Amino acid sequence: MTAKVLVQVAGKDLTLTNLDKVLYPQAGFTKAEIIDYYSRIAPVLLPHLRGRPLTVKRYPNGVESKFFFEKNAPAHTPAWVRKVNVPTPGSTKDRDTIDFAVIEDLPTLVYYANLAALELHVPMWRVDDAGGAVDPDTLVFDLDPGSPATIVECCRVARLLRDILADDGLTACPKTSGNKGMQLYAHWDRGPDPSAYARKIAQRLESEHPGEIVSVMTRKIRTGKVFIDWSQNNPFKTTIAPYSLRARSFPTVSTPLTWDEVEGCTSQEELVFTAEDVLARVEEHGDLFGPLAP
Repeated sequence: MTAKVLVQVAGKDLTLTNLDKVLYPQAGFTKAEIIDYYSRIAPVLLPHLRGRPLTVKRYPNGVESKFFFEKNAPAHTPAWVRKVNVPTPGSTKDRDTIDFAVIEDLPTLVYYANLAALELHVPMWRVDDAGGAVDPDTLVFDLDPGSPATIVECCRVARLLRDILADDGLTACPKTSGNKGMQLYAHWDRGPDPSAYARKIAQRLESEHPGEIVSVMTRKIRTGKVFIDWSQNNPFKTTIAPYSLRARSFPTVSTPLTWDEVEGCTSQEELVFTAEDVLARVEEHGDLFGPLAP
């Protein structure tokens, strides 16, 4: 392993470690490449992280080894990283509140990449300047295919959702999950409970397409169907951030899509994008999730 490397990022001093450590063994993808990806994708990623309390999945020994979720900002977190104290009723660790980090800038993003925080998860709401939680600003539908269904079937469901949302005056933005499914986002400014709205739509589509769609989590009824998980709108849940890496065999990314790609998808391989692919896509398309940025 390489020695510690002292760097300065946008005026902040950082110590990077183990840069040649391979965290994606099948791809030979190193920590240095992870930091490089997050640094280069930062201009389009940061707007979707700002103000959102951060939950990360850390893989200190790579994607084929143990990981852990981390919500509470570690004690060694630099003082210049923004932290917000947020109520967490029902926490599994019996905490009334948690001090979350918020990624507001490039130094914080690099800091977490150096911690092998491969996956970045955030809620559908932001905190205000004083650190208080505000109403959700984003509606999300998480589309999870039950084998043998794939993202191809998710794309069909996404089109149905898009049309319903459009009828309600909402513009949907699709992205891959970076895993096997996809998500559909829309800007939300209609009050504190998008979950009830999302549930109503999921149940409607289930009733109209019972052979293709389910709206409940019960796994035994999901075979060959797409589960519309409306519950991701719960204020205590998080969803993988756009442009975040995923801890798969290869460094896949939760990737914003064009609707042409969704409409034309005929195989799951068409919508698998790695870090290198996504950097090239941003060069071509810019931020396809730009309408959701503040």
